[in-house]
Amino acid sequence: QLVNDRVFIQDSVSDDTMGVEGVYERFGVTPDQIIDYLALMGDKVDNVPGIPGVGKKTAAKWLNEIGDLETIIAKADEIKGKVGEKFRDNMHVLPRSKALVTVKTDVAMEHSAASLKHVAADQTKVLDLCDKYEFRQLRENFAADFGEPVDSVATSVDTSPPEVIEITELTQLVDVAKQVEETGTFGLFVLAQHASPLDHRLFALGLSVGGNRAWVVRTENEGLLRDGLPAKRILDTLSGVLANPSITCVAHDIKSMRHLLWTQKLELNNRIHDVMLMSYVLNSVGHGHHTLKGIAGTLLDTTIQDERDLRGSGTKRIEWSAVEADKLCAYVAQQTTTILNAYEFMNRQIEETEQLVSLYEGVELRLEPYLCEMEHHGTLIDPSVLEQLKEELGTRKSALEQAAFALAGKEFNLGSPKQLQVILYDEMGFPAPAASKSGNRSTSEDVLSGLAADNNLPQVILEHRGTTKLISTYLVALLAQINPDTKRIHTTYLQANASTGRLASFNPNLQNIPIRTADGRRIRTAFIAPQDHVLLAADYSQIELRVMAHICDDPGLSESFSMGVDIHNATAAEVFEVPLDAVDAEMRRRAKAVNFGLMYGMSAFGLARSLGIPQSEAKDYIARYFSRYPNVQQYVTDTKEHGRNYGYVETILGRRIYLRDINARNPMQRQGAERLAINAPVQGSAADIIKKATIDVGDWLAEVDLDIKMILQVHDELVFEVAETDLSVALEHIPRLMQNAVSLNVPLEVDLGVAANWSDA
Repeated sequence: QLVNDRVFIQDSVSDDTMGVEGVYERFGVTPDQIIDYLALMGDKVDNVPGIPGVGKKTAAKWLNEIGDLETIIAKADEIKGKVGEKFRDNMHVLPRSKALVTVKTDVAMEHSAASLKHVAADQTKVLDLCDKYEFRQLRENFAADFGEPVDSVATSVDTSPPEVIEITELTQLVDVAKQVEETGTFGLFVLAQHASPLDHRLFALGLSVGGNRAWVVRTENEGLLRDGLPAKRILDTLSGVLANPSITCVAHDIKSMRHLLWTQKLELNNRIHDVMLMSYVLNSVGHGHHTLKGIAGTLLDTTIQDERDLRGSGTKRIEWSAVEADKLCAYVAQQTTTILNAYEFMNRQIEETEQLVSLYEGVELRLEPYLCEMEHHGTLIDPSVLEQLKEELGTRKSALEQAAFALAGKEFNLGSPKQLQVILYDEMGFPAPAASKSGNRSTSEDVLSGLAADNNLPQVILEHRGTTKLISTYLVALLAQINPDTKRIHTTYLQANASTGRLASFNPNLQNIPIRTADGRRIRTAFIAPQDHVLLAADYSQIELRVMAHICDDPGLSESFSMGVDIHNATAAEVFEVPLDAVDAEMRRRAKAVNFGLMYGMSAFGLARSLGIPQSEAKDYIARYFSRYPNVQQYVTDTKEHGRNYGYVETILGRRIYLRDINARNPMQRQGAERLAINAPVQGSAADIIKKATIDVGDWLAEVDLDIKMILQVHDELVFEVAETDLSVALEHIPRLMQNAVSLNVPLEVDLGVAANWSDA
């Protein structure tokens, strides 16, 4: 409602800017209609009453076809149907609703904009306030800033636009390479299109040795960049610098850069620093935080361009080669100098904490080249397996559609939630969940699963959804991602992704291929070993429970693991108070739910729902569990308290997981943060361990002359491509290295499997 020709909205999440046209495009009404639009819909969260049944589409339609709110009220009798009745019954709330949603723009101001100046903080008052309100972590942060003014962003970082020195001749680039060698440390930014680990296209490159200036060289391409230099000549000219181990290279996402060099048969042998990984180690929040723009905004307190500022987004996006040369050079220079500024600032922060130095230099930086090798080598695929399964599932999908039509008595679109609502709730009379503000009734998996016990149709719909997902998300995607030259899939691992330190993968996502279903396992049979090789799968056994036993140092849990007893059987024997040999399958199932449920911060309500038992019985299970394993209960209490006091929890290697809502007033937000506090040190430690194992195995493989390739890391599992002649050596050394990746007070166990395909392994 504040948007006009001088006022715009900047979305802090998507980074989109919205003006008058953008408001209309998004909401279907103009800014001067927004107040009436909001008044009609109301807002339950802010206790603004609206008209029941009136959502976004209806509100926009009335305002555009009838007129403003007063006109709609005046013509209330002309609105037909049930919604007209609801309007007339409730229109008395509209004046108050309108007042509540209207931003007040006539407040008397004590100061003018010109009189508001940013001055230095009163250090004594700030620290006194932190003491008064027990802001421990905040006080620690302020004290560090006040005690070391060199860390102040404003005094240490020049955020003005950098000087751009464009390189147009290779002889100039040779001179730049000499200056880099003399300086010993340089920032490097590569502007490239990364379609896959084997497909990179270079557009421009930026180098800086400081002084808020950068050299920029553009590549030879069609369009406005045609006056650039050949990409191969650029990289060849810099190859000596990039291969020099005595020079420090600072970049963002060094893995992508390494792939680009490998496509040109060049190696990156500098001392490496990656500001993306530095940012991730300092605060492992969501992926967007660790982009260069995110780092500049959160750490350097400045705004820099991202590629959408130059290329646009969606259907309006243009190629890099169509960006004007001067704009592109300014962009590359800004990214390059930001990399160096961010490095200098974050390096000081990391060096303050020994564990963060160890995590950054000893884990994340050392892991990167091995992830790069896995991506580059890829995994061999048998496309015929995927094609056959795709055909079978397509036939099954059609049969499920026909079964659904027969049960419903008519044909309908199984993928349409609206049609499904009508079929299930209006025509077949299933008990409907409460409608949303827009009038929709959920057809989610949870809802349909609850209905499936009483009728076949919801079950058929669920099976149809699962089959459709397997076809589209996995089979079609995997087939499309097979490289025509290597016949392999080359996934890309996201290293700065999950807050707990876990890796993710995309193009394609290999982390979530189902393993508990027969169809999911069949997908994995398409991942095969080449001739005279086998696949070796090495999977940590119950690693998160072992980590929990280590962190809690609980004698009961530790003894079970040390004696090699099945932990779920041991828990069942304790909880159900029976001898170990009297534990049956149902007892073990329930004990497993307790073991994992408490590790994920599950309440008695959640456990009862998971097991389908009364809440009182679930409470009894938890009470007996904690009485047998008292250190686990102490861990839960201490961890939540630590999170509340410091705002974060830590893994055993010192990775900090910050808890934004741990002191939130909203109970649901606070409880969600408490569950994260309990689970994050466990899941994060498991992620750190598999990363450390990947490094240790990678170091060993680099030293020996064996035909063994590490090809996948999926959660707690490493997968290798092993020549049959080297299998005995792999079976001896790989589990030993994984078991000794870190030292716990319970043994780490590794399950091994060998076969011609991943599923069988």
